[in-house]
Amino acid sequence: MTQQLFQPFELGATSLANRVVMAPMTRARAENEIPDALTAEYYAQRAGAGLIISEGAPVSREGRGFLYTPGLFSAAQAEGWRRVTDAVHANGGRLFAQLWHVGRVSHHSLQPEGGQPVGPTARRAIDAKAFAYDDETGEAAPLAPDQPRALETEEIPRIVEEFARAARLAIDSGFDGVEIHAANGYLFDQFLNGALNDRSDRYGGSLENRLRFPLETLDAVIAEIGADRVGIRLSPFGRFNDLEAFDDEAETWVAMAGELEARGPVYVHLSDQLTLGAEKIPDGFAERFCETWTGTLIAAGGFDQASGERALVNGELDLIAMGRPFIANPDLVARMQQGQPLAEANRETFYGLLGANGYTDYPTYDEQVARAEPAASPSSEQESRS
Repeated sequence: MTQQLFQPFELGATSLANRVVMAPMTRARAENEIPDALTAEYYAQRAGAGLIISEGAPVSREGRGFLYTPGLFSAAQAEGWRRVTDAVHANGGRLFAQLWHVGRVSHHSLQPEGGQPVGPTARRAIDAKAFAYDDETGEAAPLAPDQPRALETEEIPRIVEEFARAARLAIDSGFDGVEIHAANGYLFDQFLNGALNDRSDRYGGSLENRLRFPLETLDAVIAEIGADRVGIRLSPFGRFNDLEAFDDEAETWVAMAGELEARGPVYVHLSDQLTLGAEKIPDGFAERFCETWTGTLIAAGGFDQASGERALVNGELDLIAMGRPFIANPDLVARMQQGQPLAEANRETFYGLLGANGYTDYPTYDEQVARAEPAASPSSEQESRS
């Protein structure tokens, strides 16, 4: 019997060949922050996924927190992404762009004119890292984020517009849709977090106010490109990038689910941070969330073939997102479908390097087998002909 993982799925306006999603992964490989030939090769190699969600693409220079991440705010970047989407589509794949603003998790060397990062608050992210230029050595390195400044109320519509503009650029560049990154302690997650968001304006304080900025952005992106091409990523109870627990945490996420149900994005993508060291999501929360959000649900969080299949069969999820297995297995779906062993990735080459090493040089299973086969000797070749 064919496993659910390998069944096709209709995702709004996009037909998927299977239910395996390549999760967004920062690889920090794009020199000058423009997608290049290696970027296109990397994604095209992995087009066997039912859906690829790109690495986070900053919507502005202000939104950057990592060097070498290809953005979606300039004509040159859009042209580079067009090469990527063409290559993925030529290999039969589908690709959504993840739209990203890191908020306070940034460094002055990444900011326009060396300015401060921005966020809901002026509180610095202590347990977090940006990937930026070290002032002393001039080298790229993981660095502590700088002291941010709190966004002024009148600045927020500008960022909403930057997301809408990036969404339009994505569609014009050939992407099948976009995912708004509202997870993992970045800008929107910072506004949602009641322990961090200490604002006294219409974007802080009450649960309704903390939801306002991400929802205004979602509304603007939907208005620009249509709900059937817009997903959103959330990380309920996430602690990554120096977020803390807060009093109405469960209520915040269930309320968000209700607001999303009313707006109808094409999917909600939950990021379970167990693999990042976070605590387990409280028992019963998933059921409450799914009673409120009834649309397509994706989750990422250490799935393998067996656990992903089980979640689909049990009706817990509609699509299964896998990240790290795709790094060393460009043909991951084919390997799982055919029961072939998976390769292990080298963590030292996950991100921050330029070039093919640890990026596009992982072979498919067939290539791996072919390389391991000894070349036939002249005598054995002659015997095979006789």
